[in-house]
Amino acid sequence: MRRKSSRFDAGEIAFVVWHEQWDANIHSHADQGVIIVVEAEVEGTPTALLRFNCFDVERSYVYAPEGESRVCRIDPVADGNPIGWTMRQLRDRLTGMLEAGGFGEVAARVDTDRVEGVLADLERAARDSFVNQRGTVKHNRGTDIFEAGAIRFGLEMRTLPDDGGLAIHVLSDLAGPPGAPYSEETEILAFDCFRELPHYHYGPRNKNHRYYWDRTVVPDPLEWTLDRFKAGKLRAMIEAAGYPGVAADLDEDLIASLLPALEARAREMQPASDG
Repeated sequence: MRRKSSRFDAGEIAFVVWHEQWDANIHSHADQGVIIVVEAEVEGTPTALLRFNCFDVERSYVYAPEGESRVCRIDPVADGNPIGWTMRQLRDRLTGMLEAGGFGEVAARVDTDRVEGVLADLERAARDSFVNQRGTVKHNRGTDIFEAGAIRFGLEMRTLPDDGGLAIHVLSDLAGPPGAPYSEETEILAFDCFRELPHYHYGPRNKNHRYYWDRTVVPDPLEWTLDRFKAGKLRAMIEAAGYPGVAADLDEDLIASLLPALEARAREMQPASDG
């Protein structure tokens, strides 16, 4: 999903920046972040010349994205922050990259002073978009709560205009014990076992990476979810959601002892989602 874009004109070329969220099994993989495009008119047609993908996972740049589309990777270890890396290339290697993409005529007309004049604003817009346009969600905690030490499960029947079904929320107290005035309960995983578009979230209020189930291979999302709980996948999933401290405190034996009651209640609630 593309959000509002900002454009920075620099003579023969322009820079465009926007935020996108990708959903696994709808897009290539679950991810979100900022895209920076260098564009210009080529033979009278507005054309993307370079594209920089500054995402949580997808960190890459593309020569001639509307043509041969050669993709290169930004190494998160060696290259560091993808927005910072991109800005360094735009300052130091823009004309060379345009030539490498097959746009030598455009490169020859680039006004480096005009480019330099917009880069600071471009960088501010990119960094602001990465933080403030991030797609996150806050669900209800659920109506049926199962305490499991460092985490708790909340079961809820959700009703949406065109969808709905059982939701299982995995919750944790990240800022103090329950009852403290500064306590903050946060949803760290969510499994929306909906009728039409079932999906699950890693860190709904953090990274919010969403996976939509393929109903051909996962005909019963509730069964899939319960199977992952039983198989001990919660620790790794919580780490992937961005909460390693919560994962480290999991009591898997306690969780296993609660699962029969949780499953029974979930299956009792689930038929109402099909009516």
